[in-house]
Amino acid sequence: MDGLMMPYQLTIPALMRRAETLYGRKEIVTRRPDKSLHRYTYAEMLDRAKRLAVALQDLGLRPGDRIGTLAWNNYQHLEAYLGVPAFGGVLHTLNLRLHPDDLAYIIGHAGDRALLIDATLLPLYERVKDRLDVEHVIVIPTTGQRAEGLLDYEDLLAGADPSAFAYPDLDENSAMAMCYTSGTTGRPKGVVYSHRGIVLHSLGCAMADTLGICEADVVLPVVPMFHANAWGLPFTCTMVGAKQVLPGPHLDPVSLLELFAGERVTITAGVPTIWLGMLQVLDKEPGKYDLSAMRAMLIGGAAVPESMIRSYQERHGLTVIQGWGMTETAPVGSLGTLTTELRQAPPDEQYAHRAMAGLPMPFIEVRGRAGDAEIPWDGEAMGELEVRGPWVARAYHDSPEGAASFTADGWFRTGDIVSIHPRGYIEIRDRAKDVIKSGGEWISSVAMENALMGHPAVAEAAVIAVPDPKWQERPLACVVLKEGREATATELRDHLAADFAKWQLPDEIVFVPAIPKTSTGKFQKSALRERYAGRAAVE
Repeated sequence: MDGLMMPYQLTIPALMRRAETLYGRKEIVTRRPDKSLHRYTYAEMLDRAKRLAVALQDLGLRPGDRIGTLAWNNYQHLEAYLGVPAFGGVLHTLNLRLHPDDLAYIIGHAGDRALLIDATLLPLYERVKDRLDVEHVIVIPTTGQRAEGLLDYEDLLAGADPSAFAYPDLDENSAMAMCYTSGTTGRPKGVVYSHRGIVLHSLGCAMADTLGICEADVVLPVVPMFHANAWGLPFTCTMVGAKQVLPGPHLDPVSLLELFAGERVTITAGVPTIWLGMLQVLDKEPGKYDLSAMRAMLIGGAAVPESMIRSYQERHGLTVIQGWGMTETAPVGSLGTLTTELRQAPPDEQYAHRAMAGLPMPFIEVRGRAGDAEIPWDGEAMGELEVRGPWVARAYHDSPEGAASFTADGWFRTGDIVSIHPRGYIEIRDRAKDVIKSGGEWISSVAMENALMGHPAVAEAAVIAVPDPKWQERPLACVVLKEGREATATELRDHLAADFAKWQLPDEIVFVPAIPKTSTGKFQKSALRERYAGRAAVE
């Protein structure tokens, strides 16, 4: 017997129709490159998104064609987020922090037929253009200057007839966007998102027990729109009609704090390195910025030190929510919100759980596996995290070698080493490639990094394995001290001794001016391993 529900398609046009009908007067704010603010409404944004859809079709682009974007978090990029999939095109956001070789490879591998490029990023395009086979290059004139020989975004929109736009009848399982992994373990791999997956992800992020994003919110994504769909925030905000604040290229702590205070931001999101720097600014000038409207700071991309969560909460009254996800999970897979039971627990127990990757999102199933066996949910056993769900990738785009990331029974192998606690909270212990195996026992580099960053003199810390003739591997810690603070290796080792067994402590702690970071702001441990490859552990 079949159910008698309508076969309503979950698509980006459905989100657009809702926003157009209900939230046309809501505001979208962008900080331009010159730091002036651009303001307009959802109605104006959607009109321009439709014009973009018409203009791209006038150029000969068709459903299924990939359109790459090289742009910051701004209103034109938001128009592309909606306008490209609105006619069945596939939005392909390009990471502007990648090496030109990787960028050229990704554009070619995806088969992009057109590029939308922010004028401020034309120098990057110049470095790769001779290696590209792209039919149309469209420049978003954020600097006010025209680019000779290239199409102008505003001219295209002005010449497009919005009455020629009609919402298409799209299949919810068709492709609507692409993102590529950062390529830390080989060539970047493409993840292709369906309309259905993104809509369900948006619904998940709007639930009260997750992020609870709603019409009353003011949302500022610090996470770039060129990285993992800006964690889905532009789509979720459009679905519920939340005010969107887009910071443009200005991602320094002071610029962000000014926007938080000036626009009364309620929710923001970004990687830990952003918030470590901001915490130092807030500590230096407590009370300077009115952040009383802020109800949640979503932090993901790397493990968040418990000390940072405590510092924001206890010194500044700001609530950090740790999230976990990947490009392959669209990207939010779990969130460190507290259950009713934990809200009644002692503060130390609450903080311990808030420092975990949290509970799986609705419809995201998780398991940990060590070899062929599933690990128990006891908070102790460790294994590789595997996930499945409606917004989890089932394959990579044109990547036969990527098949190894998927199990025979249809789960995605994340490469994260985890423990799962009895309440269902996921604790990321390490990446499979970063875990340190010393004398047959595992040492979590993540746990040690978080403990080091809990020391008042430490700004950042990364822990890697160095070869050891006796123990196979031993930990080496690279530490960046806060400006004006001092600490010795002995002092830091004594600090760690409170939480780690003697055999787990790093044999060497080196002080460095900075820790290299990936294009997405994570610690680039591969660079550190290369730097210290010939360095044997110190007795």
